[in-house]
Amino acid sequence: MTEDFQFVHEGRTFFCTVEAPRHAGMPPWWWFHLDDKDRGTRYAPFAASAGDTKKSVQTRIIAFYAEMMAIAARPVHQRNHTSTWQRPKPAVPAEAPAAAIPAVVEA
Repeated sequence: MTEDFQFVHEGRTFFCTVEAPRHAGMPPWWWFHLDDKDRGTRYAPFAASAGDTKKSVQTRIIAFYAEMMAIAARPVHQRNHTSTWQRPKPAVPAEAPAAAIPAVVEA
């Protein structure tokens, strides 16, 4: 299947097209965009194949979009980058106990 089509899933309309890349020898890819969200953003989730059907493409696009939304919904994990990229600081020598330091007596 290489015809353009659209479908509605969970209140969003997906517009699907097959486009050949500009580079020679590359297979065509399925592209989609949404009507209401990410206006102007298009996604190319997978290459088109001769055995594609409207149902198989729709299933794969829904799965791709669901995974994309799950990743976007994850909380941001802040990492302490300074500990990873800095040289370790030299160990500070422990102070000697007072009994080990000889007393200086002036005469």
